[in-house]
Amino acid sequence: MSTFAKPENALKRAEELINVGQKQDALQALHDLITSKRYRAWQKPLERIMFKYVELCVDLRRGRFAKDGLIQYRIVCQQVNVTSLEEVIKHFMHLSTEKAEEARSHSQALEEALDVDDLEADKRPEDLMLSYVSGEKGKERSDRELVTPWFKFLWETYRTVLEILRNNSKLEALYAMTAHRAFQFCKQYKRTTEFRRLCEIIRNHLANLNKYRDQRDRPDISAPESLQLYLDTRFEQLKVATELELWQEAFRSIEDIHGLMFMVKKTPKASLMVVYYAKLTEIFWISSSYLYHAYAWLKLFTLQKSFNKNLSQKDLQMIASSVVLAALAVTPYDHTYGASHSELENEKERNLRMANLIGFNLDLKPESREVLSRPSLLSELVSKGVMSCVTQEVKDLYHLLEHEFLPLDLAAKVQPLLSKISKLGGKLGSASSLPEVHLSQYVPALEKLATLRLLQQVSRVYQTMKIESLSQMIPFFDFSAVEKISVDAVKRNFIAMKVDHMKLVVLFSTPGLESDDLRDHLIVFAESLNKARAMIYPPTKKSSKLGEILPGLGEIVDKEHKILLARKSIIEKRKEEQERQLLEMEREEESRRLKQLKITEEAEHKRLAAEYEQRNRQRILREIEERELEEAQALLEEQEKRSKRKGGKKPILEGEKVTKQILMERALSEQLRERQEMEKKFQKLAKTMDYLERAKREEAAPLIEAAFQQRLVEEKALHEHEQQLETELSRQRHDGDLKEKYRLSRMLENKIIFEERVKSRREAEFNQRKAEREERINQIIQARKQEREALRKKIFFVRSEEERLSKLREEEEARKLEEAERRRKEEAERKAKLDEIAEKQRQRERELEEKERVRREALLGRTTDGPLRPSELPAGPDPGTAAPAAAAPAPAKYVPRFRRGGTEGSAPAPPETDKWGGGSSRPAPLQILTSGAVVPGRPLQMQTGGVVVVAGAVVIAGLMIGIHLVIGGVEVQSPLGHHLGLVVADNPRVYMNILRD
Repeated sequence: MSTFAKPENALKRAEELINVGQKQDALQALHDLITSKRYRAWQKPLERIMFKYVELCVDLRRGRFAKDGLIQYRIVCQQVNVTSLEEVIKHFMHLSTEKAEEARSHSQALEEALDVDDLEADKRPEDLMLSYVSGEKGKERSDRELVTPWFKFLWETYRTVLEILRNNSKLEALYAMTAHRAFQFCKQYKRTTEFRRLCEIIRNHLANLNKYRDQRDRPDISAPESLQLYLDTRFEQLKVATELELWQEAFRSIEDIHGLMFMVKKTPKASLMVVYYAKLTEIFWISSSYLYHAYAWLKLFTLQKSFNKNLSQKDLQMIASSVVLAALAVTPYDHTYGASHSELENEKERNLRMANLIGFNLDLKPESREVLSRPSLLSELVSKGVMSCVTQEVKDLYHLLEHEFLPLDLAAKVQPLLSKISKLGGKLGSASSLPEVHLSQYVPALEKLATLRLLQQVSRVYQTMKIESLSQMIPFFDFSAVEKISVDAVKRNFIAMKVDHMKLVVLFSTPGLESDDLRDHLIVFAESLNKARAMIYPPTKKSSKLGEILPGLGEIVDKEHKILLARKSIIEKRKEEQERQLLEMEREEESRRLKQLKITEEAEHKRLAAEYEQRNRQRILREIEERELEEAQALLEEQEKRSKRKGGKKPILEGEKVTKQILMERALSEQLRERQEMEKKFQKLAKTMDYLERAKREEAAPLIEAAFQQRLVEEKALHEHEQQLETELSRQRHDGDLKEKYRLSRMLENKIIFEERVKSRREAEFNQRKAEREERINQIIQARKQEREALRKKIFFVRSEEERLSKLREEEEARKLEEAERRRKEEAERKAKLDEIAEKQRQRERELEEKERVRREALLGRTTDGPLRPSELPAGPDPGTAAPAAAAPAPAKYVPRFRRGGTEGSAPAPPETDKWGGGSSRPAPLQILTSGAVVPGRPLQMQTGGVVVVAGAVVIAGLMIGIHLVIGGVEVQSPLGHHLGLVVADNPRVYMNILRD
């Protein structure tokens, strides 16, 4: 890394390297200068260096170097000269755009050259293989190699600039301009992937801006200028998304705009709201949300009518027609009928989001929102006077589909109206914010609505109809399409109908006549029968072969699962601890940085706040004065008009100072005077009306009485005439009934005979069928009895076999327990016998040792008896026991055997004698005691009856219990029943030879 005394030297060095063709070295030299800590103060030469630096980055397509340099330069000039940073960034974007356009001009096939799905992706393996295998490169491949890298670099440039300017309040306009240019880049070259990524980047910038509110130089969204820039950016994003037909991204842009408005609690301008609702209508139409599409049209109509005074009557009529047709296009039934709980919750959340987007309802309380539905929408259209602005065709169509009842002629009357409506629409005037309106897009939905209305009205009149007749009544669709529409309507409980294709008829009924329980009674009955059969005959559980083979597999799996869970929990705890430590470190670092920033910013904030408050106070006072002056002027003009209309004099004298308070007092007095005059007029008019009404009633009373008497006479005559006619008709009917009775009485006997014959034949047929049925029932009963008997025998055999097997198992277990108990008792007896023998052996050893000790003491006493004097002998009754007693310092302390014969000052210890010998001489060596086979349970014959203990082997009274010895460092155990050869040598070690049988 080279260092320079002045920045100008680095610039000269870079130009020299560029002249010799070493642009990479020049870029590295400038990069080292910019990132150096020596040049943290802004200077004019640094700006020239940055211009040269970004030129080299663009020529070499080094986006990473450009980003690092711009970040360092932002740190340098943020507080001193932020305009310099703006100029450098603009120069950087200009160079990148110029290079990309130059590369595009060299390419004659731009669409093929930009046939890349993602500008941030690297080359694919197949492209690399093709570039190396093919000898001649085609034009398309050469175009891709020339143009695509420059467009990738341009896209990286936009991303870099947006990342650098995202938290800079002084360069908000440049940030908005860069976002607009990036949107235009995506729109011009149809870059959908990059557009989605760009929208996500801008969305994350805004989210971080709201998350970290205490950052330095953070833009204030509540400021009008900043808010307008952010809104313009979002609306440009919405426009480009709709033009690229990225409807999901457009919907997210709508939500971003709504979130921005909710954040600052301000509604944007009417022109922006018109664009908002226009795009919202397109999004809802594409997503088949026709109800919210209609509400968006209604909002758009209200805005146009209220704020656009230059809108022509024809354009307003087209917009109103679109509103009504959109409302009619909504299906007349509820789509959530019969849906599950989860679907209802999802639909509720979706409706809530869309309703908020339409109405900009900033209040989150559910009771403050109105319910959005098709009937409420239509009633709102009528109440707001939208129906008075639509064309005559749309008005006639609305009355036909919503108010008329024409089950046979509905489709025939609707069809010509739809054909006329499909020809309406087109481009609107220049005064309208909407470019064009297309009414033909609603024709399919209106044809479907007309079909549903026709089916609904026909179902109220007819119960059965031929398919052919129904198809003739609906000219819009063939019967298959009508059937699909009717299936959805029946599913939503709008109509109730069935199609019988065998009889070629359609059956209509009333919705809700059949309940779901009656419809599914066979299914419920079958499930109940299956449950009953499972209770009577439970399924047998087959034993698993794998469980027999691997009995401990479940425990092993559980153990390993617990180990894995413990390991997972340990890993999670470690991760959480590491994340917590990292968060604490970041928090501490952030707190330190914030403290340092607050110290420098506090004075600046106070000054800016004071200036802002002062400007606000002045602006508010100025607005109040202007508003009061305007109101006073308006009141003055109104009062002058009223005085001119009444012919009175001017209420204000010339030269008199006019204030709002004076005008309000005079207006109130004038209103009070007018109100008193009107009250007097009303009292006079009421008295006049009272006199007139009384006079009219006095004149009308005799006329009413005369008309009543005349009416009584006429009604009496009419009643007598009708009574005579009724009497004559009754007489005629009675005579006719008598004649009919006489005519039918001649057939009475034949009728009785025929009735008896039919009864007898049916009785015989009934008796025959009854006998056959009883016989068939008896056969079924016998068959079921046999089946039950066989089943009982089978169950009895299985149970008896199971009892036998269980009894055998119990006997075997009892036998094994008895055998184990017997062995345990034998083992206990054998151990007790061995313990007894060992105890005897230990007792005899103690006796032998005692005898040997007494013998040795007696022998030592004889050898030392001469030289000792009687006065030097220790006191005590027994001279043999005096020496050990004196040698032992304490009864519990161990004393070696060679020191037990005398005191500390006596002669050295005598030589060790053989413990098997006697007297002062070595005993004779022992001979072979036994040799041969030892059989368990048989006593061992020995030449001597003493006790011999050899290396853990015990031979007592001719019975050899066992051998346990060590031969050459190897431990050997030999039970009874082996060939043994036992040899005892004349030294203390014992040698044995054991030969296995």
